[in-house]
Amino acid sequence: MPKIKPTKIMLAVVCTLAVALTAWYFFKPKQEQPQFITAEVSRGDLENSVLATGVLEATKMVSVGAQVSGQVKKMNVKLGDQVKQGQLIAQIDSVRQENDLKTAEASIKNQQAQLEVKIANLAKVEAEYNRQKAMYAQDATSRAELESALASFKTAQAEIDAINAQIEQSRLTLATAKEDLGYTQIIAPMDGTIVAIVTEEGQTVNANQSAPTIVKLAKLDDMTIKAEISEADVMKVEKGQRVYFTTLGDSETKHYATLRQVEPAPSSINTDSTTSSTSSSSTAVYYNALFDVPNEDGKLRIDMTAQVYIILDDAKNALTIPAAAIQASNRPERKNKSSASTDGAASQAASNDPAKANRPKRLELSDAEKSLIQQGKASIGMVRVVQADGSAKPQPVLIGLNNRVTAQVLKGLKQGEKVVIADGSDTSNDSAKRSNNRNAGPMRM
Repeated sequence: MPKIKPTKIMLAVVCTLAVALTAWYFFKPKQEQPQFITAEVSRGDLENSVLATGVLEATKMVSVGAQVSGQVKKMNVKLGDQVKQGQLIAQIDSVRQENDLKTAEASIKNQQAQLEVKIANLAKVEAEYNRQKAMYAQDATSRAELESALASFKTAQAEIDAINAQIEQSRLTLATAKEDLGYTQIIAPMDGTIVAIVTEEGQTVNANQSAPTIVKLAKLDDMTIKAEISEADVMKVEKGQRVYFTTLGDSETKHYATLRQVEPAPSSINTDSTTSSTSSSSTAVYYNALFDVPNEDGKLRIDMTAQVYIILDDAKNALTIPAAAIQASNRPERKNKSSASTDGAASQAASNDPAKANRPKRLELSDAEKSLIQQGKASIGMVRVVQADGSAKPQPVLIGLNNRVTAQVLKGLKQGEKVVIADGSDTSNDSAKRSNNRNAGPMRM
């Protein structure tokens, strides 16, 4: 048997290893690059607001009623007409009021005639009294005759006073009759728009029990919005705050105004106290916030539904990121208080990812920025920033306004950088995972 040379054996081993290494290089499983759901740091406007539902009302609305009874003979306006103050709206049958006026005038004439008679009689009895008084001074008549003449004189004076009082009373009746006659013409008390016609032409109204409404007149040049604020938000809302609303028919147009008033009690206070006290524990409580907006084009109408936003705070042209990109941290503070929220969060994030050898830089804060944190107007958060190689690096940031959808970045990021919102490979819900783990219980063999 021929002897194999050691050099050939070594050559065969080397070739085998080369083939194995080549096969391993081409067929080894490739390391997958981590996939992230990201968002770009951009500039934009954001606001923190209280959301409420409101109803549009006329700034001023008057129910124009009738103060006298009768049939509506003529209606001089139509629904939607613009009227001026003093304009004739409707006319009620005035026959009875005209008769009452004529009766009062006739009564005064009768009483004035009676007054003339009484005045003539007064002159007669006064002359008789003067004659008796002169005769009594000369002992030409008795004292009884003198006293009788004096009594007749005073009686005539009293009768004239009574007639004058009756005439004055009749004049008041006449004035009332004239007023009632004027009430048969329904006059507009102000400029406005006819928004409702309650009583139609030919209908009879009875003003003896209550004042019947003929039409409703409203000023629509300005509208009042009454927004319902929940008791959870009412302490954040105050007079003078900026507010805007949109309507269901035009959700793109924003109507801006200033909050005029927040009513001190809910509308339920107008109901019976016993009923409201028993139902208050089971029903939601809302407070009305009022504000006014102009309505020159007349597009805003009574009882429209308004989606109201009361602006608590806003930021214009600010650096923004989605609020979901900010990572929450429940770790206890470490080191000193000034660096616990930055260095601690950064070191923890680095330790969780062994591939990251470099810890994130500490976020240096100015005195003004520290003051914002103390006032509760800013906070430190942690985000993951996508690097050039596709990896994500934790980065502390100073967050300003945060409305739970979009957050304002005051420091720590630049426009155009991308932050991680979630891992693209993780399609499950974290809360669902935790719930499933709790419900699973211990594993049985």
